[in-house]
Amino acid sequence: MDELDVPVLDNHLHLDPVNGRGVEAVEEFVDRGGTHLLVLNKPSWNLVEAATDAETFREGFDLTVEVTEAADEVLPGRAWPVLGVHPALISKLVEDGYEPGEARDVMQTGLDVAAEYVADGPALAIKSGRPHYDVDDDVWAASNEVMRHAFALGAEVGCPVQLHTEGGEDFTEVAEWAEDEGLPRDQVVKHFSNGSVRGPIKSVIANKDDLRDAVESGDPFLMETDYIDDPDRPGAVLGPKTVPRRVRWLLQEGHEEAVRRAHVETPARVYGIDTEATLSDGE
Repeated sequence: MDELDVPVLDNHLHLDPVNGRGVEAVEEFVDRGGTHLLVLNKPSWNLVEAATDAETFREGFDLTVEVTEAADEVLPGRAWPVLGVHPALISKLVEDGYEPGEARDVMQTGLDVAAEYVADGPALAIKSGRPHYDVDDDVWAASNEVMRHAFALGAEVGCPVQLHTEGGEDFTEVAEWAEDEGLPRDQVVKHFSNGSVRGPIKSVIANKDDLRDAVESGDPFLMETDYIDDPDRPGAVLGPKTVPRRVRWLLQEGHEEAVRRAHVETPARVYGIDTEATLSDGE
C-alpha cells in the first residue's frame, strides 16, 4: 500500500455494480493511499432504467448501497452512500412526453425516497441540482423547484445536499435558497467545483490548477474525481487514483494545512464524519 499517513477522502465518486469495475476501482484508490469515499449513485438509466416511480429509484439506490458496503470492506477508513436524482432525468422524461411539472413531481418523489435512506441510516447525504446544459425556461424553473425540494428534505432529515449544476463561480443565490428552506449553506456542496466557487462548500475537481485556487482561497473545500466507472469511457473525468496522487502533491508543495482542511476539517463540518477516528479505529 502507498501510505500517506493522513485521511484521504474522495468526496464524489461513482461505482457501477452492473456495468463497471465496482470494488476493483476502490482497490486502486486504496493502493495509492486513499482511505474514505462518498459513493454517488449513477443515473437511474445507467443502472436500471429512467426512473418514473419510487420503486425504480429504490432499486438503483439499493444497488449503490450494496456496492458501497463492499467498498467499505476494502477501505482502511469508511465509505458512505450519497443518493439522489440526476438533474438530467428531467430532460429524459420531457423527451418521453412528460410535462416539466410532471417530471418535477417524479424527481421530487425520487428525492423523497433518497431522504428515507438518510433517515433510516445507510446514506450520508442526498444529491440534486439542475441541468448543466441549456434547457427551456419551464424546464429550468422545474429543475430549480426540484433542487429547492432537496434543500427542504435536507433540512428535514438533517443532512447535506450535493449539487450537480452548470459551471461557474457565483452560486450565492443557490446557497440563499437553501437557507430559505432551512438548510445552512455549509450543508450545500457544489460538486465539480473549480477552486473559486462562492456560496456553497466547494468540492473541487482534483486537477492542480483548481486545487491551487482552492488552497489560496483559504475557504473550506473538499476534493473529488467524479470517477464514473464506465468501461466504455475509461478516460472520462478522473480516475480513482487521482485524489491520493493530488494529496501527495499538495503535501510535497507544503500545503499540510490545506490537506487537513479538505480531508478532516471540512468533512467534519459538512457531514459530521470523523475521518481520523474512522481511519484509526476501522469503525
